[in-house]
Amino acid sequence: MTYQFRPQGVCSQAMKVEIDDEGVIRSLEVMGGCSGNLQGISALVKGMKAQEAIERLKGIRCGFKSTSCPDQLARGLEKALAE
Repeated sequence: MTYQFRPQGVCSQAMKVEIDDEGVIRSLEVMGGCSGNLQGISALVKGMKAQEAIERLKGIRCGFKSTSCPDQLARGLEKALAE
């Protein structure tokens, strides 16, 4: 299944993630934000169980912000898995 969501409080404007029936992330596309860092995150989570990505990324902060693109990805994955 493919899920698209709009992150809040970060530079990226949209995230699109494909999760297979076994809960494994098959692809992640991020629009906006820090291109190199987000390409790196996309490459790292590809093939990872969504639940593991949530556990690793949730709570990461960007500077003085209360969230970050990785944290927003974790939150989006939680919502996707809840559906």
